[in-house]
Amino acid sequence: MPTTSGDFELTIDELRVVTRYVAEAAQEVLSVFENAVPDDLRPRAALNAAWLFVDGAKRTRLQRVTSLDAHRAAKDAPTETARLAARAAGDAASAAYLHPISRAHQVGHILRAAASAARIAELNAGGDPAVGDMVVEQARRRATPTLIAVLCRYPLAPTADNRVGQLMSTLDRALRKADMQP
Repeated sequence: MPTTSGDFELTIDELRVVTRYVAEAAQEVLSVFENAVPDDLRPRAALNAAWLFVDGAKRTRLQRVTSLDAHRAAKDAPTETARLAARAAGDAASAAYLHPISRAHQVGHILRAAASAARIAELNAGGDPAVGDMVVEQARRRATPTLIAVLCRYPLAPTADNRVGQLMSTLDRALRKADMQP
C-alpha cells in the first residue's frame, strides 16, 4: 500500500484505521450538532467523506473541503456541545490527511474527537467529570493495536488548560501505557 512519509511513514491502511477511530467518535456525537442546528449539513458531509475513505475510496479534495466546512459549522454553532460535535466531524474527515511529522499537535487529529465526545457526555451529565472519564475509557478500549502504534510515533499530546485538552492527554497517556503492557 502506498505510504506517506515525513519524519516517519504512514501507510494508507494505517490512515484508514486512524480515520475509522476518529469517525466512530464523531458518529457518536453528530446528533448533538444536528439537534441544535438541523439545517446545517456540513458536519454530516464531513463524516460521510471520512467514511468513504475508511471504506476504501481514495483520499480526495472532498475530505479536505468537508473538514474545513465542518470546522466552520463549529464556529457558527450555538452551544459548546454542538461546537464540539461539529469539530469532531471535521476531525474525522481531516484524519485521512494526518501528517507523518513528529509534532505533538498531530495527536489532536487522532484523539481530539474522542476527547470532544467525552466532554459532550460530561456537559450532558451536568459537568460530571466521572462521565467524561468513563467515555475516555471506552475510547481507550476501542483503540486497535494499529491505532496505538501510529499514536506512539508522535510525541505526547500537549498539555492544555481546557477540559477537552485534559481529556485528550488522559486518553493519550492511557493508550501509550497500554502499548507498554505485555
